[in-house]
Formats: sequence, C-alpha cells, structure tokens
Amino acid sequence: QVRVLQSEGGLVQAGGSLRLSCTASGRTVTMLDMGWFRQVPGKEREFVGAIRWNGGKIEYADSVKGRFTISRDIVQNTVYLQMNNLLSEDAAAYYCAADWRRSVVLPTKPDQYEYWGQGTQVTVSS
Repeated sequence: QVRVLQSEGGLVQAGGSLRLSCTASGRTVTMLDMGWFRQVPGKEREFVGAIRWNGGKIEYADSVKGRFTISRDIVQNTVYLQMNNLLSEDAAAYYCAADWRRSVVLPTKPDQYEYWGQGTQVTVSS
C-alpha cells in the first residue's frame, strides 16, 4: 500500500513562488511514477507535470513550462513542485499522485495513477 502525503498550499501574490511537497510511504519514489495535477471547481483534473520512477524523464503541461519545476529527494522520499511566477490561472487545488505499475510511458492522465494525496489549495492574489 502506498500513501501520499502533501504539504500545505497557501496564498501567494501573482508573480510569486510556492513549493509543494509530496512524500510517499510504502514504496520509495525510485519505484514510483509521480505526478502533479490541479483542479478548479467545475473543471476536470488537469495534468501539471510528472517525473518518471527512475528520474529519467520529467514532463510538464504547456501552461506551466518554464515556470514550474519538479524535483525529488530520494533520501526524504519526497517529490517537489516548485512553482514560480505564479499567475491567477494557477490557482487551484493541487494533487500529488503516485503509480508503481511502470507503464510504458510516463503517465499524464489522472486515471493512470493509483494513489493520491489529499490535495492542497493554492490561491494566487492579484
């Protein structure tokens, strides 16, 4: 059983930065594809980015490329989402997800992930 625990989000001004963390238990992050998603009320959960279990591939949604960075700390068994130059449209509930099945390609869709964090709210003020 894999558990995924997310850090708290927060309120940040537009143009500011925030880092979210996601700690896995039950398996090491070196065995897990880890993804970040976000969702606003009334819309589907949206892919933000993901990192392959071996760290060999990282993908981002076009909307966050150049502003968001995914990294991981193997010792802490934690994956991070560094969000810079935040825009009002980045405000959402952010979710971390994990999957151990090692699909052929890096998962980018919610239904490709088996384990989910509790979600955390990111609010961007203008």
